Amino acid sequence: MTNDKINLKIITQQKVVFENDVDAFYTNAEDGAMGILPNHTPLICALKVGVTKAVQKGREPVFITTMGGILQFSENKAVILTDLAELGDDIDEARAKEAYERAKARLEAHSDKVEILRAQFALAKAIARITAASRGR
Repeated sequence: MTNDKINLKIITQQKVVFENDVDAFYTNAEDGAMGILPNHTPLICALKVGVTKAVQKGREPVFITTMGGILQFSENKAVILTDLAELGDDIDEARAKEAYERAKARLEAHSDKVEILRAQFALAKAIARITAASRGR
C-alpha cells in the first residue's frame, strides 16, 4: 500500500462490515467529529453512536453506522471495533424511521432515568441509521 491511502476496517463481533483502501474517512469521536487523512498521527479514541463516512476518489462516499466503539489508527491502518455497524445501503430506511418514532415516544413517556437513557440510546441509533441510509442513496 502506498502512503496516500488508508486501509479502513470496521469490525463487529460477528463480521467485518467494511474493509477497503480509502483516501479519507470521517467519524464521531467522543470529543467531537473528526476526519482522518493518510499519514495522520497515530491515535486511539472512543467513538459515539454515529455515521462513519469513507471517501474514495472518483467514487460515491460509503456511509456506515458505527454504534460507538474504539478507533485505532497507525501507519495508515485504521480499525474501528464496534458492537454494531451497518452499511447505509443495507439499512431499511422506513424501518429506521419507525424505530426513531418509537424511541421518541418512549423518551417523552418516561421519567425514570434508566428508561430515559435507553430511549436516548435508541434514538441516537435510529438517527445514525436514517442518516447513513439517506446519504447512501
